[in-house]
Amino acid sequence: MNPVKHFGRNALGRDYAVGDIHSCVSKLKTALRAIGFDAARDRLFAVGDLVDRGQENDEAIELLEQPWFHSVLGNHEQMAILFAHGELAAGFYVQCGGGWNIANPQARRIEIADAFSALPIAMEVETANGLIGIVHADYPLRRWQDIHAALAGADREQHLKCMLWSRDRFDQENRDEVEGVRAVIVGHTPLVLYSSLGNTIYIDTGAWIARENRPFTILDLETLRPVHQPSPGLWT
Repeated sequence: MNPVKHFGRNALGRDYAVGDIHSCVSKLKTALRAIGFDAARDRLFAVGDLVDRGQENDEAIELLEQPWFHSVLGNHEQMAILFAHGELAAGFYVQCGGGWNIANPQARRIEIADAFSALPIAMEVETANGLIGIVHADYPLRRWQDIHAALAGADREQHLKCMLWSRDRFDQENRDEVEGVRAVIVGHTPLVLYSSLGNTIYIDTGAWIARENRPFTILDLETLRPVHQPSPGLWT
């Protein structure tokens, strides 16, 4: 796993972030068409959890081959890696939506694990209005620039676990700003509407929850506002 992947400003088009996809690829592509996404010019940054829950897992993995698509590692990608190497119980993995991968031949599981192992733990994107940080679940440090040392130090596993699994900031309503970055964008915690605490922005609005027909939140990285946000009345 690479610690941090840096992206310079997009000189050709627009940059967006999207919440947890959870293998709902057709729904994502419909949302992208609705905002006029141009794959030749625009870029889409995902907060991880590309697979599980939905039905289009292979299609979600194929997104990683697209030059316009970039993702951090999510806890569901980590589970796929662990299971392929015999380090995760099948029962727990099934509960988390991993039955599709358990059904795969071992060679395919390893192939998937290798693809996910190449994902960065964090991404940072330069925009006209400042640097944007992206991790899957939470960011435990005061300064964004401290991430490199944290993921190389003795407490690496503790920091990694927080970035992939934690909901502490949200549960504690921690509004402390992360210094050195305009905003930190995360998913992992499904909400009815996108929300923020300090400069941490939560964009997993549960588009994968089929029974509730929720939309994806797609955030414009220049404005930090959603560009595809239907009326809350549609979410009941």
